[in-house]
Amino acid sequence: MSGGRPKIAGAGLLVAPLLLFLAVFFVWPLVTMMSQAVSDPAVLRILPRTADAAAGWDGQSPPTPAMQAAIVADLAAATDTQAVGDMVRRLNSAQSGFRTLMSKTIGAVQDGTLTVADEATGGTVPDLAAIDRRWDQPRYWRAIAGALTPYTDRNLLAAVDLVRDPAGEIVSMPDEASANRVIMLRTFWIAALVTMACAVIGYPYAMLIAAAEGWRRNLLLAAVLLPLWTSLLVRTAAWFVILQENGLINDTLQSLGLISEPLPLIFNRLGVVIAMTHVLLPFMVLPIYSVLLSIPKNLVPAAQSLGANPFRAFVRVVLPLSARGLASGALLVFMTAIGYYITPALIGGPSDQMISSVIAFYATGSANWGMAGALGLVLLVVTILLYAVYGRLSAEQPGRA
Repeated sequence: MSGGRPKIAGAGLLVAPLLLFLAVFFVWPLVTMMSQAVSDPAVLRILPRTADAAAGWDGQSPPTPAMQAAIVADLAAATDTQAVGDMVRRLNSAQSGFRTLMSKTIGAVQDGTLTVADEATGGTVPDLAAIDRRWDQPRYWRAIAGALTPYTDRNLLAAVDLVRDPAGEIVSMPDEASANRVIMLRTFWIAALVTMACAVIGYPYAMLIAAAEGWRRNLLLAAVLLPLWTSLLVRTAAWFVILQENGLINDTLQSLGLISEPLPLIFNRLGVVIAMTHVLLPFMVLPIYSVLLSIPKNLVPAAQSLGANPFRAFVRVVLPLSARGLASGALLVFMTAIGYYITPALIGGPSDQMISSVIAFYATGSANWGMAGALGLVLLVVTILLYAVYGRLSAEQPGRA
């Protein structure tokens, strides 16, 4: 027992660099993304006194003097312009009108003209209503109170076009408010089209490889593996050249007299499917090929000797035995396709962009890391579920060597 401990410690030291690599470059970015999806401290960071003052507020009555005094003190102490801008954007997304309201209020706070005499105490109290009558409306204060929590499901709900109404119930967004669900469905549909195209092309090709021998098999394998040895950007750029109006396909068809004008093969759904099918075809061919190799070659002749024609022998013998490889390849292609960004961005049109383009816009275009993280989390959940199915399908079946 004591002799086994040094071996275990040595093995742990050997895998420690790998564990450190996974923790730094996989686990940490993943946790950061998920925390961004549910974290929302923008308002609480600027309005901590307001959070304390509004803790017992019922959400229906007018704001108390303590709440007004707290928000004035918080705005007076806010010196980080970027943080104030984040707070305003968050509040404006919850209740329209906060952008102008906060701009007027912050200006009045800096001028020091916000207070009026309090007859009850003989002192002074903030008079927010003198700046804008909206400060007397509870809905603006409800928006502030709802945004004060450091955690929220707002981004996750918005990722699938849902939102909470004033009563706190989850309802669908108006059709003109967001299109994340439409883009998500479009992503799954394009991935499904690419998966079907890869299956139609990849299954016969895998059968051809399995039937070949020697150098012919090696040549066919090299042809299907060649895309994996080339950069994705280079492959996509090559299809951009091939599919354009003066590209190889249109020039060849026109020179043969088959068409009179160029076919629209780029900046549309067809071009996206063609380019993605070429890139992802190896992920369909290789699983099917590995399963076909395990099928005894005497099964089809045996079926034919029992009276089955070649098509029936394929349907009743080869296809059921290779279904596991086909399903594994389909899941691999689909999981990879739903996260594609470069190919639809270069080859597709505005109506062909997938959810990755929306994530990139939120991350780099509008700096909305919460929404980018929420959409990424949705894709992550879908991918994990599909990967679990793939793991079950690719696992060795009981009784198989």
